Amino acid sequence: MNIVELTVHELQEKLKNKELTVEQITKAYVDRINEKEKDVQAFVTTLTDEALQQAKAVDTKREEGEITGELAGIPIGIKDNICTKGIKTTCSSKMLENFVSPYDATVMENINKENMINLGKLNMDEFAMGSSTETSYFKKTKNPWDLNKVPGGSSGGSAAAVASNMVPWALGSDTGGSIRQPASYCGVVGLKPTYGLVSRYGLVAFASSLDQIGPITKDVKDSAILLNVIAGHDKKDTTSVDMEKKDYTKALKNDVKGLKIAVPKEFFGEGINSEVKENLEKAIEKYKELGAQVEEISLDVAKYALATYYIIACAEASSNLGRFDGIRYTYRTEKFGNLKELYKKTRSEGFGPEVKRRIILGTYVLSSGYYDAYYKKAQQVRTLVTNQFNKAFENYDVILTPTSPIVSFDLGSKTDNPLEMYLADICTVSINIAGLPAISIPCGVNSDGMPVGMQLIGNRFCEETILNAAYTYEQAINFRQNYKPEFKGGAK
Repeated sequence: MNIVELTVHELQEKLKNKELTVEQITKAYVDRINEKEKDVQAFVTTLTDEALQQAKAVDTKREEGEITGELAGIPIGIKDNICTKGIKTTCSSKMLENFVSPYDATVMENINKENMINLGKLNMDEFAMGSSTETSYFKKTKNPWDLNKVPGGSSGGSAAAVASNMVPWALGSDTGGSIRQPASYCGVVGLKPTYGLVSRYGLVAFASSLDQIGPITKDVKDSAILLNVIAGHDKKDTTSVDMEKKDYTKALKNDVKGLKIAVPKEFFGEGINSEVKENLEKAIEKYKELGAQVEEISLDVAKYALATYYIIACAEASSNLGRFDGIRYTYRTEKFGNLKELYKKTRSEGFGPEVKRRIILGTYVLSSGYYDAYYKKAQQVRTLVTNQFNKAFENYDVILTPTSPIVSFDLGSKTDNPLEMYLADICTVSINIAGLPAISIPCGVNSDGMPVGMQLIGNRFCEETILNAAYTYEQAINFRQNYKPEFKGGAK
């Protein structure tokens, strides 16, 4: 038995039957980090010593009956834009290189209540701005399936850590596809919950009306288990929705008979890689075999969504990142003559090129001469995009699309062309614009052995529907049993 290849629900069973201890599980993951981190580069901060100490304590408390929770002692990895008390939260930026959070994000409070063990903070694109985890100030994370390729972004460290079995599951954040796209590239499961379902308190903001924390896991059942932990109303987050708590694992019925699935033809047209399309078409046929009703529809949002997303996201980023000024808790330039120079030099030195690009664009679209032409217009188009989805969900339960039009690409191949990089998000950004839930699950590999992701989109707060649709498909194709990362190549 290879402990690190087990899913969380399998680990739970082993702990329950006393086949494994928390210390054995944690040590297996620590050993795996020591073996693979040098190749994958998924962590900004590792907490391996602390994890082993905590594991011993949890084992003792479990034996004495002080802890009875089913997730006690399960390790986890955390994206480095989620605040962790007493631990660095850097957002993979020079600006926050030495920032130690004085408090826990709400999701971390929930995880700590379960007595889970934090193995470390995971690498990401700087301030979650990027699609490849190449804009990180600290390191470039590699894709475990091929170390010459990107893991996707911005939650690339989270997806790569799960795919390489350095953590059994992880938290990421998704502003325009930052959970789903790396999950697709790394052959794991990534869930972006409905906006407002999971508290954003303690998530370092990129674009406040789009950001959402969610799980990256080895399979769909683990995704439902982790969503149970992090979902719920939070008075500290004014966008948090007060609704009845659910057990999402009860939705996993392995049955899609009569489920109405819409396939938007616009997501399968020009620009989609032929092998991605081929794998998605096989998945569609599998759903038909399983008894789902699949129909092609027109959902004309893709051509507007990308421009709308980047205007709104950059506008909100320029506002949110204004707090990083060198005065309070961030990086500060060493030499300055006056206050204006302090601001200018601190922000010039502290932010990377992609963050600067988005701040400049965001400031431009919010400026008095261009606000109506760009930002106001983008908000109007946002309503149109939302209405298009609402109309589709009047007749269908799930919308099926590719997660990304391409598979993972070579490291460095798109860094000089930001527009080409942005196009990697074309299938995912509209979901954030409309505040909908969506899950990415692997549905095959291409001829080079790289994973292909399928995205299932649901109506607001219909996580159960997409989780069951994903679970049923997953059980039918057994992706994890048939395909595993081979760690091909060497990092360039």
